[in-house]
Amino acid sequence: MSSYAKELEIAQLAVQRAAILTKRVFHEKAKGTVSKDDKSPVTIGDFGAQALIIAALKHNFPDDEIVAEEEAAQLKDDTNLRTTIWDLVKRTELSDAAAEAALGGPIQSDDDMLTFIDYGNSKGGASGRIWAIDPIDGTKGFLRGGQYAVCLALMVDGDVKVGVLGCPNLPVDDAAPLSGGMESGQTDEGRGCLFSGVLGQGAVSRPLSTGALQSSQKISMKAITDIAAATFCESVEAGHSSHGDQAEIAKKLGINNPSVRMDSQAKYASIARGAGDIYLRLPVSASYQEKIWDHAAGDLIVREAGGAVTDIHGKRLDFSIGRTLANNKGVVAAPAGAHAKVLAVVQEVLGAK
Repeated sequence: MSSYAKELEIAQLAVQRAAILTKRVFHEKAKGTVSKDDKSPVTIGDFGAQALIIAALKHNFPDDEIVAEEEAAQLKDDTNLRTTIWDLVKRTELSDAAAEAALGGPIQSDDDMLTFIDYGNSKGGASGRIWAIDPIDGTKGFLRGGQYAVCLALMVDGDVKVGVLGCPNLPVDDAAPLSGGMESGQTDEGRGCLFSGVLGQGAVSRPLSTGALQSSQKISMKAITDIAAATFCESVEAGHSSHGDQAEIAKKLGINNPSVRMDSQAKYASIARGAGDIYLRLPVSASYQEKIWDHAAGDLIVREAGGAVTDIHGKRLDFSIGRTLANNKGVVAAPAGAHAKVLAVVQEVLGAK
């Protein structure tokens, strides 16, 4: 197998299996829910998807470390919540027997489930093989039936080598233009994409399935010949990225198209396949540090699709520090040929504040 071929295959199947669970949680438990409290559908989906992904990683790469968001202490104290999650986990499997076997098959008990969840306690860092997981990125998007992502990336000595994003509510068609209705009600047929990239090998998309991997096609960012015709992707939540600064940046670049707002790393995936052009995440707090699991997979996939990704100071995102991007502020992602111009305007607007 070629470089990182096994890691890529297992990561894609693991994300695909976890997405079966997140979709089931949405349809069975999430409709009409708007919060992330201790027993919310997001909590159930987060724990369940994390357990399934870590089980697959530990079966195939037992010595690798894992950085993930959730820890099992809450489940050890809450029998009802543990039972609810276990009932979902134990009946989630890929419909293709060979694909399910490649992941190690089902988790054997709820105690094993808790053990797997707690394997996600690595501190991260600059040495060795470390996976980063965000089981449901885009909490509110998930609850609205909008955009969310199941995210998995492998870092080796602090450098992202493999990235996978499962986006259950993005259109399968890579050419489908972004629309203003992406943030809710996107759970019908014709949706569900699996994006992946390996350092130096490009990026691809394929339909998200419930069994074996579907055939893939190469994706690439759209070259921007006229920046005024570009489309921005930005966060739905103003608490995640400054909408006012973004509007000022768009104005200075001559961009009149309305920004498309969506949650999660679906923004990285959307610009990587040319459905959008530019993704900005502009700091709203001087002290906030981004989590590595919120960016590792998307950063690699965009770069492998012909994009450039930096922070607002023009520095590459540094995943070698620990569980956060402590050395970076914000994100500027754009086609390689347009990135410098976008970054210059970002710095002009933010520097004038």
